[in-house]
Amino acid sequence: MTTDIRPFKVDIPEVALEDLKHRLTMTRWPESETVSDWTQGAPLAKVQALCEYWQHHHDWRRCETMLNRHPQFTTEIDGLAFYFLHIRSPHQDAMPMIMTHGWPGSVLEFMEVIAPLTNPTEHGGRAEDAFHLVIPALPGYGFSGKPTATGWSVQRTAQAWDTLMTRLGYDSYVAQGGDWGSIVTRALGELNPPGCKAIHLNMALTVPTEKQVSEATEWEQRSLASMQFYMDWDSGYSKLQSTRPQTLGYGLADSPAGQAAWIYEKFYAWTDNQGNPEDALSIDHILDNISLYWFTNSAASSARLYWESFNTALSGGFNSDIPVGISIFPDEIFRASKRWAESVFPGLMYWNELDRGGHFAAFEQPELFVNELRSCFASLR
Repeated sequence: MTTDIRPFKVDIPEVALEDLKHRLTMTRWPESETVSDWTQGAPLAKVQALCEYWQHHHDWRRCETMLNRHPQFTTEIDGLAFYFLHIRSPHQDAMPMIMTHGWPGSVLEFMEVIAPLTNPTEHGGRAEDAFHLVIPALPGYGFSGKPTATGWSVQRTAQAWDTLMTRLGYDSYVAQGGDWGSIVTRALGELNPPGCKAIHLNMALTVPTEKQVSEATEWEQRSLASMQFYMDWDSGYSKLQSTRPQTLGYGLADSPAGQAAWIYEKFYAWTDNQGNPEDALSIDHILDNISLYWFTNSAASSARLYWESFNTALSGGFNSDIPVGISIFPDEIFRASKRWAESVFPGLMYWNELDRGGHFAAFEQPELFVNELRSCFASLR
């Protein structure tokens, strides 16, 4: 095993772009849904319009150029190659931070927060707000390697993140995450290695006790109703990905329209929008992210994280007193109340409930997200 850190540049072959357009041309569409909304899934007309834009108007090379403006690297940890961005702040005393995405997100979620976090004096902040950023892709996601054997759980990934930060020369750092990123970050907090000083979550998973449910406030009742809706109507994707990721992968690896619809529906369901995903994210942002999954053929490999960890993600509580910050965005899938969080995280040091934003916080509300991280970690500087 090598510990080398190697520069990386995104360069998707032109033949892959041509293949995508050909496959989109050849799409065999299903009949239209029998409802007038999204209750049966992504509507046919919406997915056809998305794919028409993808085929004729979306510019992957623009996205590629955006990624290549940032220093990118790969390194091998525990037998697997990891891709990551590493952006050092011009401010020497910046705080190192590792940020982790989830599914169906990617490192692209963080593109608009990189500059204000690393160079705050140019974006309404102070020099003492600065961070050095490390933004890796999860195992099996994006340009990271795809595990060829079982065992890449969230705990193993958290250990890899600590190894990565140490390898980059950071003996003190903080960590942030949403979706699977929040679960990996939570696992890192439980691991509590000497270098990790605090964590921030924008999806704080908690399971309220029977007593807490019986005493639920009006706000908590709405949160419980949202959780029940997720279990009843919005969790089919996770059941498939946590039980049969390989079978699902055949269809998504072969059909760009299928891959697009699989992700697009979640940008509808999990963002703070007024009825369309494009209310929260531009069509180019949506297709940048879908394209990253398509060009890296990572539908099956990304879904395997569910198979590895979904049913154990919350087992055992949180056995650490590491400082924890939590930001609650109103259209998050799971919204813990402060008292639920306090009963799980003994080191809760920061809490805030926002009035805008959803599951993809950095992607949807970059300015609010940046302010949350500045505020959360201010006391540790």
